[in-house]
Amino acid sequence: MILDELPVPIVLAPLAGGPSTPRLTAAVSEAGGLGFLAAGYLTTEALRTRLDETRARTRRPIGVNLFVPGRPAAPETVARYAAGLAEEAARAGAGLGESRFEDDEWAAKLDLLAAAPVPVVSFTFGRPPADVVERLRRAGSEVWVTVTREEEAVQAVDAGADALVVQGAEAGGHRASFVDDPADRGEGIGLLSLLQLLRHAVDVPLVASGGIATGAGIAAALAAGASAAQLGTAFLRCPEAGTTPVHRQALASPTPTAMTRAFTGRLARGIRNGFLERHSDDAPVAYPEIHHVTAPLRQAARAAGDPDLVNLWAGQAHALSREVPAGELVGLLAAETDAALRAAAARLRRP
Repeated sequence: MILDELPVPIVLAPLAGGPSTPRLTAAVSEAGGLGFLAAGYLTTEALRTRLDETRARTRRPIGVNLFVPGRPAAPETVARYAAGLAEEAARAGAGLGESRFEDDEWAAKLDLLAAAPVPVVSFTFGRPPADVVERLRRAGSEVWVTVTREEEAVQAVDAGADALVVQGAEAGGHRASFVDDPADRGEGIGLLSLLQLLRHAVDVPLVASGGIATGAGIAAALAAGASAAQLGTAFLRCPEAGTTPVHRQALASPTPTAMTRAFTGRLARGIRNGFLERHSDDAPVAYPEIHHVTAPLRQAARAAGDPDLVNLWAGQAHALSREVPAGELVGLLAAETDAALRAAAARLRRP
């Protein structure tokens, strides 16, 4: 297992949508962690280019994350939500995009990773079919599946997953649930509780994800049964990340986060802003249709430096993120983790 070979028990979250870059991926791997590239939202050719660049920067293990395709939403539901955004988009001087369902070039990306395998392929938004898991394993890749509850973990292991990324409710960005339940308003299971539940339910390595920003957080996850910790928000302010200036500024603020479907039609955690507050109650489950509808509006807001209309994905501990190079951050986190574990062991030895 790759996890047994890592000098540092730190995994870079994929960070799809802009922050993921070959420089960031390679920097984390070079520092002893496991860097991931996000395949989400990229064309297959763009993913190929990024893979080539990452491999030119590091010979250490890397991973690639894929989105498992969902199902189309009812067109009238999307149209109703889009109509409610039209006036706001006009005030911002931006249009709205065309609603469309697509599978993120699922088959082509699988072909690429089967032909040019990476050490780890992880999946978000669902359980990959067992034949997909077997195909990637034959190519030489470990298969990880991101889960948010016990039943998902059991399904993933039954499909052949080598490890599970355990996403607690504290995590920033999209919730990785196999099904985005319309009744779910963001009341998920916290990471430490979920780690304990899954440690008793399945017998594969667990990678903890959600609200981890310091070595103390990593140490807590390891103590709860994880083999490593996956951090995303903690790396968003690193210079190697493709995070936009308006997002970087928000990450350094104490503004709290909330769950919303307003930006993409899928439940996700971001820093509270005007758009999130205005539209979270009326946004339907419709991913990726709403993602495409709001994309031009969000792009215009980023260009204008307007944080009110941008999806500011972040975990609950985002205010603890640091603006340092990724390799340096891995080293700092490793030292903090070691210190936290030693301090805990010392307390246990006290009479």
